[in-house]
Order: sequence, then C-alpha cells, then structure tokens
Amino acid sequence: MTAQIRLTLLVLSLGALLALLPGSALASGTKSQRLVRSKAFSTGAVSYAKRLVGVPYRYGGSTPRSGFDCSGFVSFVYRHFGIPLPRTSYGQFGTGRSVARAALRPGDLVFFDGVGHVGMYVGGGRFIHAPSSGKSVQVSSLSESWYRSRYVGARRLVAAPTRVVAAKATRLKAKQPLAAVARMLVRGE
Repeated sequence: MTAQIRLTLLVLSLGALLALLPGSALASGTKSQRLVRSKAFSTGAVSYAKRLVGVPYRYGGSTPRSGFDCSGFVSFVYRHFGIPLPRTSYGQFGTGRSVARAALRPGDLVFFDGVGHVGMYVGGGRFIHAPSSGKSVQVSSLSESWYRSRYVGARRLVAAPTRVVAAKATRLKAKQPLAAVARMLVRGE
C-alpha cells in the first residue's frame, strides 16, 4: 500500500469516528433529519400527553386501548413524535441527559422510587404519569409527599425530528377528545 492510500484511509477513518461522536451534526442523521429541541415539541408532547388523562393504569400496558403503565405511557407519547424510548423506566433513565430539578422544562422525564416510576414534566412543578393499579393517567405535583421524598432525577431527551414535530405540534393546537386522538393513532397519524 502506498503512503498516500494509507494516509487517505487514516483520514477517512478519523472523520467517520468524529462524525459518530455525540454532539456531531452527522451523528444525528442527514441535514434534513437533523435533530433539534424545540418549544413546539415540548408544548406538543405535553398537550398530547394531557389528552390521555383518564386512560386506566394497566401493568405492561402501552396503548390507550389496553391502558398504560408509567413507562408505557411515556414511551407512547414520545413514539408519537418519532422518538423511540426503551420500554422500561430503568431503560428510559439511561436516555437523554441529566437535568437538575430546578432546571426542569416541559417534556423532561422525571423519575421516582429508585427509577421504578417515570412521568413527564408539564411545568409549574407538575408532571403527568400513569400512577398505579386502580388509578388512571393523571397530573400530579412534584411537591406531593410521596413524589417529593422519592424523587430520583430527571432526563432531557434533547432531540426530536424537526419535520415530525412541526407537523404534529401544529395539529395538536386544536383541543381533541381522547376518542379523536385514538382515531388518529389507529390511522397512523
């Protein structure tokens, strides 16, 4: 192999490694798929999640039809916006980046009870979650005794596909009942 070919291969290898490092524009896909964190995403995700208030808790549940457990609920909401999450709260705790409690923003994931429970921060010291058997998806306060004493931390999922966010956030501006949301989901919207 000539020196020029070896140098070319070395440069290409280093470039590929640098492109895959976190924070690299290339690590997030092509230019048209570049990922961004936006207020529209946060607002859209929270609005969508709030439409699911009242869906019953069901261990292992991950759809409005079957019911939700905590991680299934969070995963369902984020998947709607094109962001796949691990199925369990333990797996979800390993995604995104850590966020201080004082720096929470709507859409951040909040974890409790040794990361055995997860919800989505909605702002104003409140979060939405599927709490436990016999209850339904609801909004609760981080300052409630149980949640305050068992708060573990929060994660920010720093990205959402721009075009998916824009389309879905726009549609979510109109208030829709759960039945309408379920029809959208069945149609794959």
